[in-house]
Amino acid sequence: MSLSQNKFKTELLASYHNKKEFCCGEAMLDNYLHKQAGQDVKRKLSVCFVLNDEQINLVKGYYTLSNNGIPLNLVPDLVRKKIPSSYATLPTTLLGRLAIDKRYQSGGLGKLLLVDALKRSWQLSLEIGSFAVIVDPLHDKAKDFYLKYGFIELPDSKKMFLPMNTIKQLFS
Repeated sequence: MSLSQNKFKTELLASYHNKKEFCCGEAMLDNYLHKQAGQDVKRKLSVCFVLNDEQINLVKGYYTLSNNGIPLNLVPDLVRKKIPSSYATLPTTLLGRLAIDKRYQSGGLGKLLLVDALKRSWQLSLEIGSFAVIVDPLHDKAKDFYLKYGFIELPDSKKMFLPMNTIKQLFS
């Protein structure tokens, strides 16, 4: 399935989305969508994009994006050498949460949501500076997922990043 097909269209979280029945198997991610995502959006703390099954009005999956920053000293030397030392913190985009409902797992939607998030982040970086997309995987399974797509581990941190220049190559 390509991102251009109508079957795959993310949209901003809205009140009409059926969030209560979402269940990905991770209580923290389920509870976030059920109880907090709408409030975070209203407070401008993050933006939540959902993939909705319109036939039964069920959220198939979601992800969140927000502004973030990482200390320059956490970035690997190979990358840090290319950054002016005047930057103590690098502007980044945080892919804070990414989850797929159990009913739709194993169908490649995680990859499609990740690609959608990366493309959206790259497009936004053309207007507002962002050095990379940052993720903070919940566990080793999530870490392996991000490693598979080229994310780099930040030393002394559980966080991972994918430079915007790498993301740019995917979409330009």
